Amino acid sequence: MPNCMMRTCFVTFLFALVLLAGVAISAKQGNNGARTAPQLYRRYCVSCHGSDGRAQSSKGRFSHARDLTDAKWHDDVTDERIFNSIMNGRNVRGNMPSFSNKLNENEVESLVSFVRKFKG
Repeated sequence: MPNCMMRTCFVTFLFALVLLAGVAISAKQGNNGARTAPQLYRRYCVSCHGSDGRAQSSKGRFSHARDLTDAKWHDDVTDERIFNSIMNGRNVRGNMPSFSNKLNENEVESLVSFVRKFKG
């Protein structure tokens, strides 16, 4: 294969790669990059806290995940503490990982509001 043809194939390949990366990023970000709290919860929280917030999944029971429907807990905990738990993780009752490398502050604030809706 002549060098000119190889270069053309390589440039075409790079162009396709960049195009696919752009499509993947757009699909991930959806509406102008803003991910909604329900989307974030489904992505990062459901496996431990469950879709109903009760932490009755096997992973949730194993890791001693917080029951987010516990009204007493809601009364005792501040939004700031929930925010910090999401950002920095917790290792008190169970083992909750930090999400500071996956979520920005606005997303975490939206999750705090979302979690408050689970109050039983």
